[in-house]
Amino acid sequence: MQSVWPPSPGGSGGNPPVSDDGLERVYGYPEPLAGPFVQVNFVASADGAAAVDELSRGLSHPADRRVFLLARDLADVILVGAGTARAEDYRGARSNPARAARRARLGLAVTPPIAVVTRSAALDPASRLFTDTSVPPLVITTTKADTAALAEAGASVIAAGEDDVDLPRALAMLAERGLRRVDCEGGPALFAALAAADLVDQLCLTVSPLLAGGGAGRIAAGQAVSPPRRLDLASILVEDGFTLLRYRRGSG
Repeated sequence: MQSVWPPSPGGSGGNPPVSDDGLERVYGYPEPLAGPFVQVNFVASADGAAAVDELSRGLSHPADRRVFLLARDLADVILVGAGTARAEDYRGARSNPARAARRARLGLAVTPPIAVVTRSAALDPASRLFTDTSVPPLVITTTKADTAALAEAGASVIAAGEDDVDLPRALAMLAERGLRRVDCEGGPALFAALAAADLVDQLCLTVSPLLAGGGAGRIAAGQAVSPPRRLDLASILVEDGFTLLRYRRGSG
């Protein structure tokens, strides 16, 4: 993977390879954090498709996967919508000695929990989300949802809202648990809701050099952001035709 922008120190020009330590510096969360910081991760085709055959993995690449796993390593919690958790057959986050050592060096728990946002709590307690994990998942839902079976399956339930999930309240409740570094992995409806509520601090978008054609949705689907909010381009990395863009909340 090579850095395109910003240029490396020393102004040598060209596109120097980026080491694991360099990637950690690029994608690290700002310090100190007084409150939640939400990073959203997506991959899209060159013509804007968010999935192939309804799954994002058809657009991915080892470089994208490398950054995806790094984002998990740097986070306190992994946030995902229920639709994406079901479609992608989510399980608990994984680790290995190198990744565990990184998290220990950063003062983070061994493995970040998966937090699923769901208005209805319509999740299968027999799914891998509950049965294939070393850390109990968090279920962020409403006070009206029936969560008894999920709690029995080991989930920690966070009720943030009565009829719908109040995202600012949900993030505040995560922060109360010390989970401020939020790595959101989608899906499009959750991203749109976060953006509409002005809760997105960073967007990491991998553009795949593929044409998917019509049919697939965008990376955001639902509420519009009005007026559109400015993002500042923070970095560009490239590998094998895949472009990894990182945008931060706009300063202007």
